[in-house]
Amino acid sequence: MKVHIDELADALYLRLYESNIIESEEVYPGIILDFNEDNQVVGIEVLNLKSKMPSTSLKKIQLEFS
Repeated sequence: MKVHIDELADALYLRLYESNIIESEEVYPGIILDFNEDNQVVGIEVLNLKSKMPSTSLKKIQLEFS
């Protein structure tokens, strides 16, 4: 899994695993899911990130595993 924040584009991209992206769908304003050929979600893009979370949170992303 990879997480990428593009401050200039004001976007976050979460790549769940490597697979060809066949289709993308905006499921909520500014939330885009990328699907592979098996219709599995392989990526999640969040646009207008600064309006969705405080800027201090952007500097520190915490991943939790259980």
